[in-house]
Amino acid sequence: MEREEKERFPDKFGSSVRAISDYLGIGLQIAASFAFFVFTGYWADTQLGTSPLLLLAGVVVGMAGMALVLMKVVRTANGKK
Repeated sequence: MEREEKERFPDKFGSSVRAISDYLGIGLQIAASFAFFVFTGYWADTQLGTSPLLLLAGVVVGMAGMALVLMKVVRTANGKK
């Protein structure tokens, strides 16, 4: 009995690592897209002198990007069922 559990451990561990890596990838993708648009808006504000306008636009566009990524993930997850 103990031997069977030891042999199955790598299979369970491998599937767990794959699942974790998928979710970490999604989180990184969401964070990177949001940060990119926010920092781009901040940079454009410093260059053009428009204090909060482009930063706020970057926040809105970043949030829209996050929503699109989440919808894509939900569609993919529903398709696998």
